[in-house]
Amino acid sequence: MSELLPLEQAPAGLGAALRKAGFESFTSIQQAILDPELAGRDLRISSQTGSGKTVALGLLLAPSVAIAAAMAKPKKARRSAPAAPVALLIAPTRELAGQLGRELRWLYEPLAARVLVVTGGTSVMQERSQLSTLPQVVIGTPGRLLDHLKAGALELDRLQTVALDEADEMLDMNFEEELDGILDFAPDVRRTHLVSATFPREVVRLADRLQQDAVSVQGTALGKANADIEHLVMHVRQADRFNAATNVLLRYPEDKTLLFVRTRTETVRLADELCAAGLAARALNGEMTQRERTATFTQFRNGTIRYLVATDVAARGLDVHDIGRVIQVDLPDNADVFTHRSGRTGRAGRRGTNVLFAAARAERRVQSMLRAARVDARLVPIPTPEEIFAAADERTGDSFLRDLANQTVEPDSRATALAERLLAEHSPTELVACLLKREAKRVQGTPKRVRDDAKPARHERSPRKVGPNGQSRRRPQGDFVTYQVSWGGQAGADTRKLLAMVCRRGGVSSEVVGAIRVLPKSSTVEIAASAAQSFERAVARPDKRNPRARFRRWDPRAKVKADTTGKPGAKAKREQRRPSSARYA
Repeated sequence: MSELLPLEQAPAGLGAALRKAGFESFTSIQQAILDPELAGRDLRISSQTGSGKTVALGLLLAPSVAIAAAMAKPKKARRSAPAAPVALLIAPTRELAGQLGRELRWLYEPLAARVLVVTGGTSVMQERSQLSTLPQVVIGTPGRLLDHLKAGALELDRLQTVALDEADEMLDMNFEEELDGILDFAPDVRRTHLVSATFPREVVRLADRLQQDAVSVQGTALGKANADIEHLVMHVRQADRFNAATNVLLRYPEDKTLLFVRTRTETVRLADELCAAGLAARALNGEMTQRERTATFTQFRNGTIRYLVATDVAARGLDVHDIGRVIQVDLPDNADVFTHRSGRTGRAGRRGTNVLFAAARAERRVQSMLRAARVDARLVPIPTPEEIFAAADERTGDSFLRDLANQTVEPDSRATALAERLLAEHSPTELVACLLKREAKRVQGTPKRVRDDAKPARHERSPRKVGPNGQSRRRPQGDFVTYQVSWGGQAGADTRKLLAMVCRRGGVSSEVVGAIRVLPKSSTVEIAASAAQSFERAVARPDKRNPRARFRRWDPRAKVKADTTGKPGAKAKREQRRPSSARYA
């Protein structure tokens, strides 16, 4: 199929729907699946992220869906009949299932086909009512699909095709047992398709077990780099990666950006630090309710928020074509994860940038991963505050000049009179400088001073302490202020949890945190004296996530006074428990 097919050759007459959605031609993977020689075969569909695999899958299913929709009776709830779709699509996450549903609904609109999405986190009874309308296509997450099959609200006797989207992620999330349970309800004679951006060994093993006489269909060669993505590497110390992320966003504030971190806790921590720096960011993770996840995703999609911090699992199914930049704040586990992350940008023919943070000591690992992903990356420095300010000044100046050039009406008399009065009292240079400074304060955040990572000499290395996620951190030098925290080991506190909370509540990085001591009923933490004042102001604010954890400066005068036997007296114990005169921060 070397010649490009016109959209009019889309199956089931869906060319008009594609043109209405803005398509001018098929993508390579969409063109590939239309090959007549693939008719009736099980397919292993692979292509780079953002290349149109979902629409390709929709075109593949279209003929059977069109026939089923034409034979269907008018939409009416029939509670006695279970749903019996001709196509079943299984997705690992709610977001991805939702994306599949949105894409297939507009694609199948001319066919009057009913497409239903069922996922965890939604009302089971409401879904059962919707299933009774007998949709031709059902999309869902493994657990919820199996629940409906066992309850009898869904049957697969008429199923012609089952498709597993993001099959590699399905295995990573340990859904193989649920998949087997679902396919036990399906007829033996069916088509089974697997869709994935990559096909590692585990996915090939699953495919060999589920498919018969399968054919691989590739829109782009496996592992081939997306030519629309520029890959950059920045050497960043582990403790500095949040500050480095802040500087990158301040340097390129116009880009809608997706930031990847490893844990759910860190999505919140980084989002909070970005907000503190003047950047409107939100977290997206698995601990959020479905309503919260949907609202956050919608805000990111429509541009209400420009910066989203997510885990790998939470970002699956993000159908956002205008993400201009991806920042991999934490190193991915392997080349496949790197490919999935970077593929969130450079979609639908747009250019994108993928930034990878890595410590200098991980250079060998990074090079190996880039070779496996078949991408070339440039090593670039972390944006400095001077560079950020210079770029901000240039944007502000350009904005004023554009407004002056595009001005089509004369300023009103009120504005003119005010300008003349101000010019009579001050020079034009002073007035313009004042306006520019005010504008800069309104739109500009606070950049951080971050050093490029470099391996310190052996004699410069200081003792390491464990960070909240197991990473090592160095004890800062200089004076410290000690704080007592009303959270101890009996209430579940440990060093890592305390460090995470201290950084989040205090708006500080782990660089300024010294020794942490966990006691049964309370704990102590050291904060560098240079950051103590701002830390106290930050932790004085109420915290909804841990309202009982309160901070106060540790007063050495409150030490327990021993009696003649060397044991603390009752009065001394009361004094120790009683808050000192220092205010709670």
